[in-house]
Amino acid sequence: APESLMQALEDLDYLAALDNDGNLSEFGIIMSEFPLDPQLSKSLLASCEFECVDEMLTVAAMVTAPSCFLHAAPGTEEIARSRWRRFSHPAGDHCTLINVFNAFKAASANPTDPGKYSCTEKWCRDYFLSCSALSMAEMIRAELVEIMKRIELPISEPNFGSEENLLSIKKALLSGYFMHIARDVDGSGNYLMLTHKQVAQLHPFSSYYSTRRIPEWVLFREFSISEGNSIRVVSEISPHLFAELVPQYYFSNLPPSESKDILQEVINHLAPVSATKEEQK
Repeated sequence: APESLMQALEDLDYLAALDNDGNLSEFGIIMSEFPLDPQLSKSLLASCEFECVDEMLTVAAMVTAPSCFLHAAPGTEEIARSRWRRFSHPAGDHCTLINVFNAFKAASANPTDPGKYSCTEKWCRDYFLSCSALSMAEMIRAELVEIMKRIELPISEPNFGSEENLLSIKKALLSGYFMHIARDVDGSGNYLMLTHKQVAQLHPFSSYYSTRRIPEWVLFREFSISEGNSIRVVSEISPHLFAELVPQYYFSNLPPSESKDILQEVINHLAPVSATKEEQK
């Protein structure tokens, strides 16, 4: 549809993938090397600047492959959720997916049982995870690594878990997904997206689902109407981090809302600090 096409071009422009003539920019050409959606491609490239490439490669592979979480049979939902809590990360679903992938890799390193199933398949069944989805994520990650090497992009050493690394991951994600921000408007998990007036809830597979702590501001990968107006793959962010990384021309085009007013105050507060840094440079 023409409206969808125009929206797609506008999104590419916000991501700096287009030049003033509407052609691919130099940055857009590099983005197009990756078989990923534009936001994810931008986040992966941004991870080179923030030195968290190893972790973002895992995130990109895990969200591109089918969901690794299996729908539990009736009566086993709580068991499944308790098994998944082993991988939960307080920073959100993106880091939780890194934990799942790293645990899968560790299980894969074990020798095969003489029985019908390998240790990896048994491990996946025990934790209500899809072995095929995780295996696909492993292949996608290997392909992305080869692309990074071919176009001579740096791959930083793994440093997952440190405070600096977690902040870098969020910065890389925000570089691509600044258009996917939502705010809990009433403290009960009703998230209003910045881009429109749609209200959504957390997807049941989210590590924040059924927990006492519901983050106020989140970055999400996708919004699904078919699954009960839910946002999927969610991580907590701070308004200050968003204000630091959001392109101003994108922010100025957002529809008026209470959330935008809050963010505008943060941006106004940060402006004098930014001006001082520029003067020092």
